[in-house]
Amino acid sequence: TYSRLKTAGSGMTSLIFVTGGVVSSLGKGLSGASLAAILESRGLKVTLAKLDPYINVDPGTMSPFQHGEVYVTEDGAETDLDLGHYERFVSTRMSQLNNFTTGRIYNNVIARERRGDYLGGTVQVIPHITDEIKRNVVKAAEGFDVAMIEIGGTVGDIESLPFLEAIRQLGVEYGRQAMFMHLTLVPYLKAANEIKTKPTQHSVKELRSIGIAADVILARCERDISEDERAKIALFTNVPKRAVITALDARESIYEIPILLHEQGLDDIVIGRLGLEAGEADLSRWEEVVDRLSKTRLEVTVARVGKYFDHADAYKSLTEAIAHGGLRQRIKVNILRVEAEEIEEEGIECLSDADAIVVPGGFGERGFEGKVMTIQYARENNIPYLGICYGMQAAVVEFARNKCGLEDANSTEIDPDTSAPVIGLITEWLDASGNVEKRSEESDLGGTMRLGGQRCRLRPGSLAHQLYDQDIITERHRHRYEFNNHYRDTLQKNGMLLSGHSMDETLVEIVEIPEHPWFLGCQFHPEFTSSPREGHPLFTGFIEAALKSKQGELPAEVASL
Repeated sequence: TYSRLKTAGSGMTSLIFVTGGVVSSLGKGLSGASLAAILESRGLKVTLAKLDPYINVDPGTMSPFQHGEVYVTEDGAETDLDLGHYERFVSTRMSQLNNFTTGRIYNNVIARERRGDYLGGTVQVIPHITDEIKRNVVKAAEGFDVAMIEIGGTVGDIESLPFLEAIRQLGVEYGRQAMFMHLTLVPYLKAANEIKTKPTQHSVKELRSIGIAADVILARCERDISEDERAKIALFTNVPKRAVITALDARESIYEIPILLHEQGLDDIVIGRLGLEAGEADLSRWEEVVDRLSKTRLEVTVARVGKYFDHADAYKSLTEAIAHGGLRQRIKVNILRVEAEEIEEEGIECLSDADAIVVPGGFGERGFEGKVMTIQYARENNIPYLGICYGMQAAVVEFARNKCGLEDANSTEIDPDTSAPVIGLITEWLDASGNVEKRSEESDLGGTMRLGGQRCRLRPGSLAHQLYDQDIITERHRHRYEFNNHYRDTLQKNGMLLSGHSMDETLVEIVEIPEHPWFLGCQFHPEFTSSPREGHPLFTGFIEAALKSKQGELPAEVASL
């Protein structure tokens, strides 16, 4: 069972459901996050949730080639990459509550059925599955003024029907405190030199056939939509003309979308429709971010050496965090995408134009030796290097082989029989709550990693301490393998600084090479906590080190964000 939840104030949480039509990947997550950013700027407390129709319990075991990156929340949930957009656009921190799948819903319902909670009744999609979906939605919305609820996939997909039925029911139950925003494609046909509204008409018709009437149409188009065409869409979709919002590609950056939507009055439509009390929108910080991204004065090239480049979103948070790193100095950052296997086959010549190098997280043997070769090149040529998760582990392997004389050094993930396992699988550790977590080679792949926010103690005088300007930090993890403590002394004697440790000192979190101009590897994922308005100290330091490497010094003046 579920119940409608009240906000912390006097009113009930208002729900805005975001659906998509015609094709997928239109930008439902960005649209919802951008509207949420405007509402937050007007003084409302906003959260967002993503409902994914696939049967995986979570995206944790899904290939980056199929699904893009797996975004990790502070509480350790492996979630859809849209939650990364949510956290970059609003101040609310996401959690396990903010992303759930068909798999998780059915898992919960089947567990209840096995316990006998349904008292021998027949368990069905309606009402049991839809009630579980509604229970999760209202739980995620609890305590907020507005909750944006994004339904993954496209209207008409078989797998999303239970979600659409559930939000239809919630629309009836919440009445004027629920509304539906439908994002749809309005294609431009070059041969005819025309914008076509028919796909949008059919998409809305499909939505209405299951009992949902859109209140707002977000029309994705590569060209501006004329007043006549907006009027036509309004007529055939039964919404007011002013509620047909043109959603063009952002001119400068995705962080311009809140400004573009506000200019068309989307937030006023929403606030009026839901009867909310809110102040005036203050988007000055978003205008500042867009200005810094569009009016750059300097330029650097960062080589990102990885192996998941066939999917544009496989490194989404990292791509955004690297851009954030240039904001303080108005640096345009060009990302040179380099396949690690290409380096194995053709050598490191493709890195010659890079002012800095980052090796991101990853799993498995493929491309590992290319990453090790990359790191050796960066270390020996004094090129700024940032290694994230797997990139830190590869840096430890490279240093052990080439500076410590451990020629067979490796990670047991790559070579279980190595004679120098400088990176290995730890079997137990303390989580953020002080509980003992355990795992082994036989553990399930799903949900068995070291996940979520963990506190890290920084060594005074280190590069990490200088950048963060804190003694203790909290960053998010997603990995199984760790630095092997048996090799601490060996690596330190040969010049590696272990500058960050878990609070109980048992796990190495950050490594540095003090004799190098800028060389840092971290076991955590700093890209998950970077935002356009606040940046992140590691990425800001890294990009400014790239600039210093390129031109010998930084500009004298530094404008704060």
